[in-house]
Amino acid sequence: MRFKAFTTITLALLATSAPSIVGAQKEKTPPPGGDIPAKFVPANASFDFDRREVDIPMRDGVTLHAVIVQRKGLTDAPILLQRTPYNADSVASRSSSSSGAMNLRASDAMFFDAGYIRVFEDVRGKNGSNGAYINERPLIGPLNKTKVDHSTDAYDTIDWLVKNLKNSNGRVGIIGGSYDGMMAAMALVNPHPALKASVPINPVINTWKGDDDFHGGAFRQVGYDYYYSQDAAKGEAGDLWRDAYDDYDTFLRAGSASDFVKSRGLGQLPFVDRMHDHPTYDSFWQGQALETILPKQPQTVQTLWVASQWDQEDIYGAVAAYEAVSKVDPNHVNHLALGPWAHGGANGDGSTLGAIRFDADTALWFRKNVLLPFLDGALKTGATPAPLAPVTAFQTGTNQWQTLAGWPSSTATQKLYFQPMSGLAPTAPTQDGRDDYVSDPAKPIPYRLRPIRPTYATGSTWRQWLVDDQRPFSDRTDVLTYQTPPLTSAVAIAGAPVADLIASTTGTDGDFVVKLIDVYPAEYSDKPDMGGYQLAVSMDILRGRYRDGFDKPTPIVAGQPTHFRVVLPNASHVFLPGHRIMVQVQSSWFPLYDRNPQTYVPNIFDAKPADYRKATISVFHAPTQASAIELPIAAAK
Repeated sequence: MRFKAFTTITLALLATSAPSIVGAQKEKTPPPGGDIPAKFVPANASFDFDRREVDIPMRDGVTLHAVIVQRKGLTDAPILLQRTPYNADSVASRSSSSSGAMNLRASDAMFFDAGYIRVFEDVRGKNGSNGAYINERPLIGPLNKTKVDHSTDAYDTIDWLVKNLKNSNGRVGIIGGSYDGMMAAMALVNPHPALKASVPINPVINTWKGDDDFHGGAFRQVGYDYYYSQDAAKGEAGDLWRDAYDDYDTFLRAGSASDFVKSRGLGQLPFVDRMHDHPTYDSFWQGQALETILPKQPQTVQTLWVASQWDQEDIYGAVAAYEAVSKVDPNHVNHLALGPWAHGGANGDGSTLGAIRFDADTALWFRKNVLLPFLDGALKTGATPAPLAPVTAFQTGTNQWQTLAGWPSSTATQKLYFQPMSGLAPTAPTQDGRDDYVSDPAKPIPYRLRPIRPTYATGSTWRQWLVDDQRPFSDRTDVLTYQTPPLTSAVAIAGAPVADLIASTTGTDGDFVVKLIDVYPAEYSDKPDMGGYQLAVSMDILRGRYRDGFDKPTPIVAGQPTHFRVVLPNASHVFLPGHRIMVQVQSSWFPLYDRNPQTYVPNIFDAKPADYRKATISVFHAPTQASAIELPIAAAK
């Protein structure tokens, strides 16, 4: 009876409620406009930061897109600007956390926590910004007939920020690495009065003299990846496709640099054509050289140039710019920091690089003890400039930071001469001698261990190759090796080593690669697997046609001993007792640099298959023809 009564009641309730259930179902049908609201407003009351996007007008009416990130309730705050072609929206990511610091990379989180208004701006023509994008746009002048450049865009951006960010203190700094570092450097040309600090990190200063595109006249053909990614789309074009797993195979099969360009359709990119049309250090490159432009400006902005000893992309610019501007800087507003990092390493973990350990996180130390005090002193209200030394350099080998009065800080030079039987000694050879090798363009020497993955590919060792063990290359018959006996006392260097080669070739052109190497003891108790390691301290290349000047390419006279001067990148390093100093010499570094056909042709970009020929290279060590490496000697501490 109870079940029957319950059933009757239940059926009655269902009958009476059925219309309302049907009605509710009708109300849940999708809205006519779809499921995406016209505007979604996040419930972000718990966020500790504000993020907003703005479009900033330039003097020619073009607007540049910027993202502003700051802690809620911030007042009297300095502004730290970064101008980038790498998408401001992604650099200052949309929130995945209620914490502003968690939405920024560690180095930017430091500025957020320190009370800075952080501004990221897309450069003209890239990503969210309007206007025409010109890769490495020259400053206004013979190479830029418009009325705008990166200097004027920085000026107009800063002007808008100080007028519209009412919670700022009206003081602005600019920071950035690589291309963004070039933006920080260009802002120093006719700077806005509110610009009080600049931090160019691994900046592009001169892409022919040693940043990105050319080194010693040799073309860095792996850079085509970058130009495709940046120039083939307003945003990111992605990775340039390959037809082999190993880039050594890809570029060797392609032939010349121009052949590779044709195979990928890269001739559609204007900057690729400009590199082809200007293989020599002509007025096109000279007119953009910031290390010659910046010293002509009054030195009024506190500037911290940041360099990396093993920068695989822009190893030249920061030190070259500092050396140039410090000569015309009576108020000493310029400073230099040199760390044991790869490109951009100041922003990450600086404890190790490849197999090399530095005993501490050198990048974190730099950010806390140099970078932040420098910016606080220049930008915080009421602050006094930080008491930074002109130069703060990490000395590898001893693994310690040093404060120096200038750069280079060497007090003398020491020549080590090539000797018979692969020796290296401080006295010139007493007998005539030479060493020969055959350089074959069909079998160029790889610049890192194969397989060589494309620069930005998964598994690429691009970031660390400058500290790779050089033993696999010293065994080749087309590499000459010279080394000292084990050192009985430390040898410290601080500056740019220079190789003076007396050499001849059976060809009419040729490349010379010189490597200065620290050879670890055969048995190394601190880290046994490092026994015998050949650490490259400083390496670079010279294209032989430029031996008399980078603007004066001339054929080499076949068979005639000739002087080739190879200036290597700056280093701060100590060769410790028990280690050896080694020099390696070779004539290819592939596929980082295009192959020299070893037959003189007007433009190596366009070399034909028949131009690539074997050549016998002779390096002399004789009393009157003494090849040597010149070291910038510093006081060992």
